[in-house]
Amino acid sequence: MNADLLNALAPAAALIGIIAVGGWIFTTWLRVKHGYPLENSWGKAVYPKTSDEAMERVKLISQENAQLRAELGSVKDRLAVIERIVTDEGNRLSHEIEALRRPAN
Repeated sequence: MNADLLNALAPAAALIGIIAVGGWIFTTWLRVKHGYPLENSWGKAVYPKTSDEAMERVKLISQENAQLRAELGSVKDRLAVIERIVTDEGNRLSHEIEALRRPAN
């Protein structure tokens, strides 16, 4: 009878073990994806070692970020001019254009 009970519970125990390991892998993946530090068995954070390659990548990304910020500032300035032109009264804009067309004395 003991062997029959053990044979009946073995698949369920194996399934529970597989689900537990899969859940652990999934939660670890989520932590890595969202930037949480990994922990060792004692609960202390395990940080990846910094290498020269990683530092170079951070430096390049920082430079690219600065370039993109400068470009974004330029685009914002141009957009402000376009918004002023579009929302400006048509009469005033046409007067300014005509004033530019007249020869200066």
